[in-house]
This record gives sequence, structure tokens and C-alpha cells, in this order.
Amino acid sequence: MVKMNRDEILKEAMRIINTDRNADYGDAKENFDNTAKFWSAYTGHDYNAVDVAVMMMLVKISRIRVSPDKVDHFVDLCGYASLCGEISSNGR
Repeated sequence: MVKMNRDEILKEAMRIINTDRNADYGDAKENFDNTAKFWSAYTGHDYNAVDVAVMMMLVKISRIRVSPDKVDHFVDLCGYASLCGEISSNGR
């Protein structure tokens, strides 16, 4: 088990969303918008980028219930929360 303090968790989340994930998947808002379109087409319900970020946080919370000792769940949760806040505060 990797041990990290709160500062390390937040710094790792920042590093991931600003470098690794951004390089791998492109702009988060654009990626979440695309995902929302697929989910909307698949389910028949309307979703947006904020909905996608919130549901991804719920996936992480579900994983935390099963394996709470895996710090990467918390890192990812912080990353999704920060992206959700940014997208939401900029008008979805």
C-alpha cells in the first residue's frame, strides 16, 4: 500500500490532470462532452460534461468501498472533483 498525505494526494491529482491525462485524452471538457453525447445516445437521457465528472466520481466512491486502501482512488476522485468544479464554474 502506498502512503500519501493530503498534500501529496492533491499534488498527484494536479500532476495527473495537467500532464498525463491531458496528454493522453486531450482537454477534459471536450472529453467529458463527448462522453456525455455517447451516454445520452445510449440511455436516451440528456447528460452534460458536469454529469460525466460527477458519475466518474461515483465510480471512484464505489471503488473506495471495495478497496479503501488504494490511494489512487482518492487521487482520481480529487482530479475529477477539480475538473468538475472548473467545468461547472465556466458554464458547463
